[in-house]
Amino acid sequence: MRSSLLSILTMGPAYGFQLHGELGARTAGRRSVNVGQIYGTLERLVAQGAVESAGSTTDGLPLYRLTVGGRSEAVAWLHGTTSSAGEDWNEMLERVLIASSLPDVDVGAIVGDYREAWAARLRSDAQTPARLHDAGGLAGLSLAADDALAHAALTWLDTVSARLAASGDEVFHRELSLERPKRGRRPALTPAL
Repeated sequence: MRSSLLSILTMGPAYGFQLHGELGARTAGRRSVNVGQIYGTLERLVAQGAVESAGSTTDGLPLYRLTVGGRSEAVAWLHGTTSSAGEDWNEMLERVLIASSLPDVDVGAIVGDYREAWAARLRSDAQTPARLHDAGGLAGLSLAADDALAHAALTWLDTVSARLAASGDEVFHRELSLERPKRGRRPALTPAL
């Protein structure tokens, strides 16, 4: 979620509940988190120097913006293809979906990089054709799952490429929503003395 929030903030300052809605909308509902997790992540990002205060909205919601380091981290994540163990598929989906919703991001290059990464996995597997045959039991099932995942990823990436080519990537772009939240974290009121 950290990298996704940083990527969305490349569009400009936003408040926590706004980022909550943007994350859900830009991942087509695939990424659902509690709004409290958003604010907790924002607080950690501020402490780590990736995000800073950008003042507040007219009704008191705190705004956050990227620092130079946060922007660099967001761009590096968007254009990367590595993920933590077991998260290859989900992180690829999130990166490509979010990247396709952002203006000024070369989604075709991101898709191409992912295609090459998944194809390299298959080429690596092809260099040892007896790998699946020789592996028995759970190891064989695990290797077969890796192979199936790589094929599925390539198929999905081909679909993304075809849809981008058919409609142009700008059709997927969206600006930050200006819809006001029904709720949101507002600064604590100080009692009158």
